[in-house]
Amino acid sequence: MLAHLIRNATVVDGTGAPGYAADVGIGDDGRVAVIDEPGHAPRAATAEDATGLVLAPGFVDPHTHYDAQLFWDPYATPSLNHGVTTVAGGNCGFTLAPLNPDRPGDADYTRRMMSKVEGMSLLALEEGAPWNWRTFGEYLDALDGRTAVNAGFMVGHCALRRYVMGADAIGGRPTPGQLRQMVALLHDAMDAGAWGLSTTRSSTHSDGDGRPVASRHALPDELLALSRAVGEREGTQLEAIVAGCLDRFEDDEIDLLVEMSAAAGRPLNWNVLTIDAAVPERVPRQLVPSERARKAGGRVVALTMPILTPMNMSLGTFCALNLIPGWGEILSLPVPQRIAKLRDPAVRAEMLRRAGSKEAGVFRRLAHFGRYVIGDTYTPRNEGLTGRVVRDIAAERGQDPFQCLVEICADDDLRTVLWPMPADNDPDSWALRAETWQHEDVLLGGSDAGAHLDRMCGAPYTTRFIGDCLRGRKLVGLEAAVKMLTDDPARLFGLRDRGRIVEGHHADLVLFDPGRIDAGPATLVHDLPGGGPRLDAKAIGVVSVRVNGVEAIRNDEVTGALPGRVLRSGRDTRTVSTR
Repeated sequence: MLAHLIRNATVVDGTGAPGYAADVGIGDDGRVAVIDEPGHAPRAATAEDATGLVLAPGFVDPHTHYDAQLFWDPYATPSLNHGVTTVAGGNCGFTLAPLNPDRPGDADYTRRMMSKVEGMSLLALEEGAPWNWRTFGEYLDALDGRTAVNAGFMVGHCALRRYVMGADAIGGRPTPGQLRQMVALLHDAMDAGAWGLSTTRSSTHSDGDGRPVASRHALPDELLALSRAVGEREGTQLEAIVAGCLDRFEDDEIDLLVEMSAAAGRPLNWNVLTIDAAVPERVPRQLVPSERARKAGGRVVALTMPILTPMNMSLGTFCALNLIPGWGEILSLPVPQRIAKLRDPAVRAEMLRRAGSKEAGVFRRLAHFGRYVIGDTYTPRNEGLTGRVVRDIAAERGQDPFQCLVEICADDDLRTVLWPMPADNDPDSWALRAETWQHEDVLLGGSDAGAHLDRMCGAPYTTRFIGDCLRGRKLVGLEAAVKMLTDDPARLFGLRDRGRIVEGHHADLVLFDPGRIDAGPATLVHDLPGGGPRLDAKAIGVVSVRVNGVEAIRNDEVTGALPGRVLRSGRDTRTVSTR
């Protein structure tokens, strides 16, 4: 007898093939036991009628930062609510392990770094995770059996450097012996199940002390030595961030990405490809590493988001505005001095000049201050401004948009929440996105879920994208959209028996109403350890989410079950060779 039977579903199996009507039965082992014509499947202990509903494989999010959140939120909300059954963590060179047992202070350094660079609540990091591990394997063991989602993790280059070099990881170069120790530590992590290596050279990544994070000080020979080590273990990957990911790659960055992938003989993915018809030369430039990698025996894959992720800003707390060249120095001042600087016309003029310069890269998009919408306000002087566009308020006041925005925020002691309206929400940009998605080395994803919790909400990209494909722009068909979110990332990571609805595969399943599937608006909730805020978004039209055959979500509510698994390289992933 089957454990559960889903009757009369429209099965969209992840392969891209047309959907078909079927009964899908789940066995006691949590795998798909039978797929048969409606009415022909064996009896089951429990059953449900899915007439009018679509049954798809669980979505795979290739770029998250749930490394810490899973300890206090084993459901990885809101990703699980939106049908994501497998998450890839440990990205951008940042992981919580390994930690050197001879330096207890490294845990505090790591927490402060993660709080700064990934926008995580320091209090939540301190109170919400046990920090009872030293090795990477002990970190994975601490999560094993305690999650509702499947989760796999890269090991972060910054943690490897810190473990071996201590404080010298910032600014230092490893001795030959230290490099050998780093390679050995990486091997230990992969033996325990790490998916491979992640690293960053992005100019936006600084630690809790404001210094460039450890991996930014590594030279190519160090990165290539670690990449070769990745190629010596089964089922592994590379993930890398360089400064050019934010706009356009420099020649030396292209060379490095290609050489790393070729040295490992493994795919390398990077995040995130920004597509904007106003900058038509960006996409061809950003795909040059992919073209060169294939000729060199590697593969470089660009992640890109299929939606425009809601992201708020503030002049009062750290956000993307701080990353505009020259802005961080001003926006890190104490509030009274910050307000005084921002009210100085000469300072504002220089800030606008820097924001529009080539060095600002993709952050130039943030400088269209007339397009910002005012969010929450905190003073009677700003009453009635919530929901209004800055350019309209500025016109009424006879001010330029940036001056107007500054005055509104200053009246709130800089607590005002700001929502920039994207400048690339035009038909030409969406047509360019649809074209780019078809490239063999472009993969949908890059949610950053688990990071920047009070600033952005990328986790619902899955349901929002499918809803848009069914009832909105309809840039791709349903079957293609599902494949992009399931089988494509599963194949990139070499996930064993996941990503498709096939007899014998793990029953990671999403059951949804095609007429309703969508994501609600991002709203601020205060449910982190210590009462900290984060953005959440309701899943609309998602009836059920099953992980390894067990229902974890029903109608946007968690069931309390924890059927997820820590997915370990080799055991749960197979090698995706580039040669």
